Amino acid sequence: MKKLSLLSALLCAAALLLSLCPASLAAETEALDYALPENWAYYDLGEDKPVDVFLICPTVDTRSPTNTFDLNEKIKGRFVGALDGEKGIYEETGRLFSPYYRQMSINAYRLSEEERAPFREIAYSDISAAFRWYLENENDGRGIILAGFSQGADMCLQLMKDYFSDEQLLEQLVSVYAIGWQLSQEMTEQYPQIVPARSETDTGVVISYDCEDGSLTGTIINPAGEVALSINPLNWKTDSTPADKALNRGAVMSVGANPIPELCGAYIGTRGELVVTDIDAADYPPLLDIFPAGSYHVYDNLFFFTNLKDNVAKRTAEWMAAQLDEELPAAA
Repeated sequence: MKKLSLLSALLCAAALLLSLCPASLAAETEALDYALPENWAYYDLGEDKPVDVFLICPTVDTRSPTNTFDLNEKIKGRFVGALDGEKGIYEETGRLFSPYYRQMSINAYRLSEEERAPFREIAYSDISAAFRWYLENENDGRGIILAGFSQGADMCLQLMKDYFSDEQLLEQLVSVYAIGWQLSQEMTEQYPQIVPARSETDTGVVISYDCEDGSLTGTIINPAGEVALSINPLNWKTDSTPADKALNRGAVMSVGANPIPELCGAYIGTRGELVVTDIDAADYPPLLDIFPAGSYHVYDNLFFFTNLKDNVAKRTAEWMAAQLDEELPAAA
């Protein structure tokens, strides 16, 4: 009887290991069906807006071993809660589309990049399917803003790699807000359609940064020995020029909260990290244990909420003006 129990235990352990192996994921890799309304957190939200925002949720799954295979109502509520925290940056400018997807959980980020690759692919297969559905059924040539924070930003950059080598689609790109993920020089060289933002109003570009307190040598977002291509959301510089907190038009620390003007300043550090000034790190802990003390990753949008909101409107206005110029007949 003891031998049977031991055998059962070994078989269970083997089954668990197999469940985490890429080869065993075949049954889990079919993307969600985005023709179904229940697979969208936002769909055609703000239908009177002139451009579209494809908004990708950050990591909200703190429990699953690798991916959110069970998209139950509770986890969908977490998606909506996180998206509502970003929505205010974009909703006055664009019509929102945001899919639920089998995202990687926090636990997957504890694995090495190589180990988590198959689980990232599962998450991205959903994002790609959702974006393809949106393009085929809703876009109709409208301007596109890609937006995402953290895992959502990583997914935005992958969409740029896979879809925007198409010149027509690239012309429709207003901008990409890939905040809280690393944009590297290597990425821009390999994928010329990925262009880092260089000013406050250039279009068809990627806006990227991740916040720290200036004491760190590396994080999971900006590893040691690597340099990110970042832009400062206060002065829209890509060098180390400091931006005084007077330029901060309002941090928004929770959904519906009043903006807090002049909360913090910022400058870009030697690793491309956005160093946030004028605050006490103890007041803004990392909250997630995959980040060290001194990482402000979870506050990337919140610290500069109003500046980002204004910037989305400015870049969209610039893009729309360029479209109008192209449509006007040449002077006789």
